[in-house]
Amino acid sequence: MTSEFNDFRACNNEKMLRRIIQALRKRDFEAEYFADAISANDTLLKMIPDNSRVGIGGSVTIRELRVIEQLEKRGNEVTHHWKPEITKETNRAIRQKEGTADFYLTSANAITEQGDIINIDGIGNRVAHMIYGPDNVIIIAGSNKIVPDIEAGIRRSREIAGVINAKRVGVKTPCAETGKCVDCKAPARICRVTTIMQYRPWQTNIKVMLINEILGF
Repeated sequence: MTSEFNDFRACNNEKMLRRIIQALRKRDFEAEYFADAISANDTLLKMIPDNSRVGIGGSVTIRELRVIEQLEKRGNEVTHHWKPEITKETNRAIRQKEGTADFYLTSANAITEQGDIINIDGIGNRVAHMIYGPDNVIIIAGSNKIVPDIEAGIRRSREIAGVINAKRVGVKTPCAETGKCVDCKAPARICRVTTIMQYRPWQTNIKVMLINEILGF
């Protein structure tokens, strides 16, 4: 919905995101601000050579950027486990291959104002690849992923990202049914692995792209 007040929101968000970029840089992450998804998409395509192998984590944000189709169209080898033709038998191998890519694209469930990057996974392949494996990791996040601190980040990961993703993948959990996290013990629980990157891990090049838009869950 458009509004005459959107410019004020965008201006305030820009100041917030630029502060967090400075915090991320102090944590040894490379970080950059983008006014919108289009400019971020253009930068991604320039950063990634057309002969590079690209792995894609389980991320709604990346899909909303529409960058996967553009990478494939120009000839990049793109590996991701959301393709409809992937079977239960090939799923694990595909997830493992994502982590051997030259570039790994994903998002974060939350990023704190101090520069902590927080994620909760069900399998753990996404967070594992973010920490170690691919030559280059690019984390793209919208302004909706920003939280004050680690406690708020874990809460957001469970109560917002986790709940919506449970509904998206169709698991039988209380949150998928009610829309509210109850820290369940259900067999289909998707909140199983929690990671907090407080500094860039040695041996992994990580770039964080913060976009002044609402993207992903």
